[in-house]
Amino acid sequence: MASFSEIVDIYPVTGREFFKGRTDEEVIAALAAGGARIVQLRDKKATGRELYNLSVLYRKETLRHNMLLIINDRPDIALLCGADGVHLGRGDIPIPQARKILGPAAIIGGSSHSPEEAAQVEAEGATYVNIGPIFQTTTKPGVKAVGLEALSRTITKVQIPVTCMGGITEDNIKDVLGAGGRHIGAVGAVFGHEDISLTVSRLISFIKTKERSTKL
Repeated sequence: MASFSEIVDIYPVTGREFFKGRTDEEVIAALAAGGARIVQLRDKKATGRELYNLSVLYRKETLRHNMLLIINDRPDIALLCGADGVHLGRGDIPIPQARKILGPAAIIGGSSHSPEEAAQVEAEGATYVNIGPIFQTTTKPGVKAVGLEALSRTITKVQIPVTCMGGITEDNIKDVLGAGGRHIGAVGAVFGHEDISLTVSRLISFIKTKERSTKL
């Protein structure tokens, strides 16, 4: 099986408030059509039962489109629906305990807001670490942006893959890629557009172009 780094370029994290009447099935199909190979189901407003029901739907649809499914916050729901893994914030269940629930093969991501926190996430046994928010973002109101320098420092500080998110758009993604970012998380930058498929395709094109220029 391909590694996380090989699979993940654009990393959509659901913002269902942006769906504008589109069904979850339609959104997942549009992500896949644009080239996304992973999606994280995050819905902070859903009850446990609602999130479980959503996770079952997302597992069915992501398998249909050959995509990885990550569940935000809830390793129990990730286990029950057969997701590929879970993403945990610093206030969620500790990564080692989530690993006991999901097993050694599960993808477990952890959030960080500094290179030092990222190193802690790595030491706890995460598959990947996310750093953010890179820029100010409406999805994290009141949370101070960490900036591009923190992203660059995190990439050099840890050995596991680094994802980044928070305010990343088509207008600034080249700056993020220039700082070393390669695995780009997005909420509004993807789901806030009418044509999700085209937006995903364009963002992936930016990432691939940077990868090709780096190899030259």
